[in-house]
Order: sequence, then C-alpha cells, then structure tokens
Amino acid sequence: MIVNGEQINLGALSSPGLLDLMEHLELDPRAVAVERNGAIEPRAGWEQVRLLETDHIELVRFVGGG
Repeated sequence: MIVNGEQINLGALSSPGLLDLMEHLELDPRAVAVERNGAIEPRAGWEQVRLLETDHIELVRFVGGG
C-alpha cells in the first residue's frame, strides 16, 4: 500500500486495520487525520477499517505551535 507517497508493506499483519497502521508507524491516533483513496476517513469508524494492498493512505499529523 502507499502511505504518504511511499510503499509500505504490512504483510506481517494478518488483517491490517487503520489503527494497526498507525501503531506500526508509531503515530498517536488522537493527533492524525486520515484520507483513504481520496476520501476523508471518519474517525468514528477507524476501528472497523481494514486496509488493502491497493489502498492509498495520506496521514496528516496535527502540529501545535505559535
């Protein structure tokens, strides 16, 4: 699958989900927005999202500052 423009292999995970991907990338789900195949993925359904090798995922981290 493509994540933020780079090929990622999650073959070690039997049924990778969106939250598994975030854990693999060491991202805090509370600070991330997700686009999957060109559409925003609603946060409320992340636990049910199963990823496919053909998916294109964009993960955007929120950054605070001033």
